[in-house]
Amino acid sequence: MKKIWERRRKNKGLPLIISVILIFSVLGAVVFSVSRKISREMSASAIHNLSESLGLIKGTLEVILSKEAEFQKLIAREIAMVEDPKGFIRSYDKNRTMVKLSLILSGEDEGISNTGEGFSEEELDFSAGKTVEGLPVSQSYLNDLGTWAYTIKCPVVKGGQEIAVLYIEYIYDDFDEALPGSFYNGKAMLYIMDTESERFVLKPKGMGERSAGHLNLQDFYRANNIMDEGLQAEVEANLDAGGNMMFYHDIREKESLLYMWAVNGGEVYLIGYVPIEAIQQEGKTVNQNLMIVVAVMLAVFFLCCILYYFYQRQQNKIRREREEEREIHNKQLAEALQAAQIASRSKTTFLSNMSHDIRTPMNAILGFTTLLAKDADNPAKVREYTKKITASGQHLLSLINDVLDVSKIESGKVVLTIGEFTLNDLVSSVDAIIRPMADARDQAFEVSVTGIKHEYLAGDETRINQILINLLSNSVKYTPRGGHIWFRIIGMKQFSRQYERIRIEVEDDGYGMTPEYLKTIFEAFTRAENSTTNKVQGTGLGMAITKNIVELMGGTIEVSSQVDKGTLFVVELELRIPECETDKEFWEKRGISRILAVDDDPEICRGIRMLMKETGVSVDAAFKGEDAIRMVREAVDAGQKYDMVLMDWRMPGMDGIETAKKLLATVSKPVPVMFLTAYAGDGMEEAFGIGGMGVLAKPFFVSAFKEKILEMQNRQDPHGPVSQAENNNSIEGLHLLVAEDNEINAEILSELLDVEGAGCEIIENGKLAVERFARSSEGEFDAILMDVQMPVMNGYEASRAIRALGRKDAGTIPIIAMTANAFAEDVKDALDAGMDVHIAKPIDMELLKKTLNQWTQRKE
Repeated sequence: MKKIWERRRKNKGLPLIISVILIFSVLGAVVFSVSRKISREMSASAIHNLSESLGLIKGTLEVILSKEAEFQKLIAREIAMVEDPKGFIRSYDKNRTMVKLSLILSGEDEGISNTGEGFSEEELDFSAGKTVEGLPVSQSYLNDLGTWAYTIKCPVVKGGQEIAVLYIEYIYDDFDEALPGSFYNGKAMLYIMDTESERFVLKPKGMGERSAGHLNLQDFYRANNIMDEGLQAEVEANLDAGGNMMFYHDIREKESLLYMWAVNGGEVYLIGYVPIEAIQQEGKTVNQNLMIVVAVMLAVFFLCCILYYFYQRQQNKIRREREEEREIHNKQLAEALQAAQIASRSKTTFLSNMSHDIRTPMNAILGFTTLLAKDADNPAKVREYTKKITASGQHLLSLINDVLDVSKIESGKVVLTIGEFTLNDLVSSVDAIIRPMADARDQAFEVSVTGIKHEYLAGDETRINQILINLLSNSVKYTPRGGHIWFRIIGMKQFSRQYERIRIEVEDDGYGMTPEYLKTIFEAFTRAENSTTNKVQGTGLGMAITKNIVELMGGTIEVSSQVDKGTLFVVELELRIPECETDKEFWEKRGISRILAVDDDPEICRGIRMLMKETGVSVDAAFKGEDAIRMVREAVDAGQKYDMVLMDWRMPGMDGIETAKKLLATVSKPVPVMFLTAYAGDGMEEAFGIGGMGVLAKPFFVSAFKEKILEMQNRQDPHGPVSQAENNNSIEGLHLLVAEDNEINAEILSELLDVEGAGCEIIENGKLAVERFARSSEGEFDAILMDVQMPVMNGYEASRAIRALGRKDAGTIPIIAMTANAFAEDVKDALDAGMDVHIAKPIDMELLKKTLNQWTQRKE
């Protein structure tokens, strides 16, 4: 019934809608047709009216010129009849029309004028060939009175023979009285121009107000912005041809009709313009007609509205009964749609946000895994690769842990996890991810740390790591092959002794960014779009995420860039300095109290001295190999030898290897040398080939220095304190029951335990694990490693079943949860089920060893 009712309602409303559309379509067509017709008629009328007006003015001027020529002929005939022509000229009084009369007798070069001075035709220019009634007319000129004038010459003939030539000078100002007193109510502009010189010789009174003195045609062009060269050329051609011309142009933001009207065959021209509105006299009538049409349309529209209102009122009476039900239904649909849209946006943001961040460390893991297989026979490289794989894996794990925190995604908030970390670990983990990406593109990646006073800091290491990887990975992507990338950490002046103020700079010489894009770089979903960078894929979220994290830490981020020159990102952060005691005992136990730093860069030596300041170790500096050899000799002679030499790998002149060899050759007791080199430094094998040598990657950190010292001493004494410390977490001899349904995970865990000297028995699910433990003898297993998600019986159920067994060791055997369920509620569920401790996958072997030692000792 509902569908039938809706169909009837639509069928009733459709004819009304169609009727309204037809009415307005017809009215619109009529208005459009009338407007087009009126526009054509008004345009034609404007040109016609102006042509008539100019024709009248032209006729008036030509009549004046013709009368002047006829009058001059009469005077010439009169002169022919007198006995003394020169006397006639001298006695002739000038008037307003004829300013000056001159006569030159035949055979003479000069004549006389009625003004008394001599006269010569050389003062005039008749070369244009213009005539009036057959009499030559000169080019316009300024006379002695400073008024524009022209001269007509007429031969004086007596008895069929020319006896003289009569010259009469006329002024253009006399045209004023003959022209109309007003031209289009003073809105038009009119000039009289001499054609040959293109000079304006008269602006009649009442012919418009002059805003600027138009002296000639070019001045007229400039004043009215007629700068089109093609149009000017067309005007020149028209002047040469002596024709009339009209064209439209905007004068003072008003559409106007410009005219150039020839007078007396083009001897002079009427030049000016008139606004279109001034010559369209019928404009008022047109407006009235348009208003009538609009009023009719509005009346029809309101009539249609009234009809529609009554129609809707009748329909609403019926529709009101169903309105409540429809509103409830629509509300439910809207809520469902809103929930779906929110879920879709969350999913899209989640996937886009994490795609870039997860793939970056994954790239490092896969790359170093490939290199590990290639260089499996090189222990040094294997250790380096595994260290970098671990760093990248830890970073990836931290990202996944944050991604899986549903509450953060739903709330849109990120909570900082403050903990202690070292700049060494931070720089190393970032380098392990970025350097392979840069090497793949043949890019130079340079890392430097200067001015840092404390390398142990407190902050969210994962988030700082995320900031650096976002900035550096973008630099790699947006820098061409063979480019340069600089990663700098700079210590700044502290505002408080409790906080280390650092400045992080990420610079490249890549494609750069436009000033327009720099304004929106930190907005979500924005990417630089040009032919160079379109090939780089990305979500456009990286910079927005980076800025939010920096500001959440209370820091600032700035960017400067130039297209094709590169980009510089600057991040400033304040990180708390943790309260920890300096490990001076470490250096005392290893007999290190004085070291020599050798580097051609004084800033690096100053940084080493600054970082070693609180260790109690004295640091001297040398800036070249020769100085280092001299200082070592002097120290030996003075009985204050150096305990360690930190040597730059590459120095101008004598490099690090050569300096080290000479040191060994010049002192009786070898001095341990630690080479400082870039992460990708070549020739490390040569350093290991020299006795007592080690390699420390730049930049220098105390923690990394301590690790290398332990490595060197452990190589010299395998049974020393380092090896003993490593044995503190040994799990050798333990026998474990492992419940794990994933074959790969079970194989990996079995191999890792085997490497550590521990044995294990793998069980496929929780039920079998309970049965196997029930059959075991007391003390057969030292601990149980329990997965949570397993078929048949999960880890929680299996743990409860084991704890419920009637055996003495069922309540004391350590049960350690090993699962990918890493939320806080998962840890609680594991403890509630009777497990002792929770370890999240992937397994950290050092953490597992420490945990097993702790719980097996507690059991004993």
